[in-house]
Amino acid sequence: MIDKPVADFTLPATGGHTFTLSAQRGTPFVLYFYPKDSTPGCTTEAQQFRDLYAEFLAAGCSVLGVSRDSLRSHENFKAKQSLPFELLADTEELLCRQFDVIRMKKLYGKEVRGVERSTFVIDRDGVLRREWRGVKVPGHAQEVLDFVKTL
Repeated sequence: MIDKPVADFTLPATGGHTFTLSAQRGTPFVLYFYPKDSTPGCTTEAQQFRDLYAEFLAAGCSVLGVSRDSLRSHENFKAKQSLPFELLADTEELLCRQFDVIRMKKLYGKEVRGVERSTFVIDRDGVLRREWRGVKVPGHAQEVLDFVKTL
């Protein structure tokens, strides 16, 4: 997928918005997939992207979070964490399948189907430039920002 155009998609977003990839042309962005709103790791990851958001904007790049949660859940999570960026609701797993982030994972000793924490950088032309899979949260947002600054 690296260095290939990303297929167009449209998903509902927080703030009453709809996000369409083709409408984003001209601006690079970070698309980070996370398992679930308001869980410890996902909250920490969102806070790290939040805290660096001004630097992402200064680098000419926006940030979007994606999970399978509902828009209502996203709105609550966004408000509680004061997130300055939108969250996309992929309740039908369309984008999760497109980016192949659904995996079988262990949760309390049981196999469950869930989102593998993953991040993708898409350039101003809609081309995938970098991906991180199986992300460990500490320091990840900074690593993504460092890459974005090279675009």
